[in-house]
This record gives sequence, structure tokens and C-alpha cells, in this order.
Amino acid sequence: MQDLIIEAGRTERQYWRDLWRYRELFMFLAWRDLLVRYKQTIVGATWSIVRPLLMMVVLTVVFGRFAKMPSAGVPYPIFVLCAMIPWQFFAAAVSECGHSLVGNAALISKVYFPRMTIPASSIMTSFVDLMLSGVLLAALMAWYQFLPDLKVMALPLFLLMVFAAALGIGLWISALMVRYRDFRFIVPFLVQFGLYVSPVGFASDIVPAEWRTLYALNPMVGVIDGFRWSLLGGATTWHWPSFLVSLGVVLLILVSGIKYFRHTERTFADVI
Repeated sequence: MQDLIIEAGRTERQYWRDLWRYRELFMFLAWRDLLVRYKQTIVGATWSIVRPLLMMVVLTVVFGRFAKMPSAGVPYPIFVLCAMIPWQFFAAAVSECGHSLVGNAALISKVYFPRMTIPASSIMTSFVDLMLSGVLLAALMAWYQFLPDLKVMALPLFLLMVFAAALGIGLWISALMVRYRDFRFIVPFLVQFGLYVSPVGFASDIVPAEWRTLYALNPMVGVIDGFRWSLLGGATTWHWPSFLVSLGVVLLILVSGIKYFRHTERTFADVI
């Protein structure tokens, strides 16, 4: 028989340990979201490939054919898809994470568990989409006979960076949406706006040098430039100052998101 100890502040002190104890709940929620996402769809998980493929075609025509944007000698479809994959992961993860608490209101109001489990597990669904999109990128690079060099070893670093950015912003939005449901309308607009101000269809090099540091305050600038640099090798330029600025912003967003989420977490069951 297991003893239940009730002690003031015990939950706060053991919060991070409880996250590990509830890892099975994390996996269950991630698996449930994955099954529900493509339930009753005709092509199922193939949408993970169709969406970036269609967006790649549109951006290639608009920026590559009409606007004649430079791509450092890289075939424009590859140039765009290297940026589209992390961007779509980020956009989907932020949206799913933002709605995760409201979508699990019944669970939150009935039983205790670390609430951070819910938004964190919702990101895993988007990660599966990212992996499937990576298969499309690999096939496209093989088609163009464009192989990455040893810089590809740095790709996990930029994967961690986009995970941290998505989780940090997702924690902020999910906590705010519990109290302010207006964010369900604000988030799609912010995601759409972010696509146009991020270097998805174009290179960061077109931004004037004097504005590049300010531009790097967009955390996805460092992520996308990193993906291109690691996958396309020497074909793209690398700006250390811009990357460090984006990395600093990502860390700030992640730490502040965790702190705000933890600060408001105890009121979720009462407000939601």
C-alpha cells in the first residue's frame, strides 16, 4: 500500500521530477493527438508531404520565377524547402501548443499532473510531420543530385533551436489562451504574418547589413539560416552575429515562457 503525503509546497519542489514520472501520460497524449490529426482523411499523413510541396511550388514561382530572388546557385525548390520544413513545424507546433490546454479542459479540471505535459506533448505531432517532410527534402536533393557536406552534422543543433522556440512561444500562448480566448483569433494572424517576415522564400542576405541584427530578433531567422547552412553547405552564407541574436531571443522566450506558465499553472483548473 502506497502512502500519500500531503505537504505544503511539495508539489512545487517535485514539479520537474513529476514531469518524468508522468512520461507515460506524455506519450499517450502525443499518440492520441497524432491519431486524431489525420482521422477520417483520405490521404492521411501524406498531408505532411503535400502541404510543404504545394507551398514550395508557390514560393518557387513567386520568388524564384517572378521576383528573381537569388538562391546562391542552389536549385530554388531545394532552397525554399530547406526553410519551409522548419517553418511549418514551428507554425504547426505553436498553433497546436496554443490550443492544447483549452482542448484538454476536462482533463485539467479533474486530476493533478504537471500541466506542461499537455503543450509539450502536442509538439510531438508536428515533429512527426517534420520527419515526413524531411523525406520529401531528401528525395528532392537526390533528384537534383545535390548532397550535403559535413556541415549537416550541425543540423540537430538547429532542430533543438526550433523546438525551443516553438515550446517557449507555445507555453506563453497556451497559458494566455486559458484566460483570454481572443488568442484563438490572434495566433493564426501572427503565424501568417511570420511567414512573410521570415526568410522562407528568400535569403537573409537581401536584408541590408545595417538592419540584419534587428531582423535577427525574429528567432526563425537563425533557425532557417542554420538549416540552409547545414543542408546546403558552402552554397549559403553564415552570419554569426545574426545567429547569436536569434539564439539569445530563443533562450529568452523559452525561459520566460516556462516561468510564466509555471506562475499561472495553479489557476488553470479554476479559470478554464
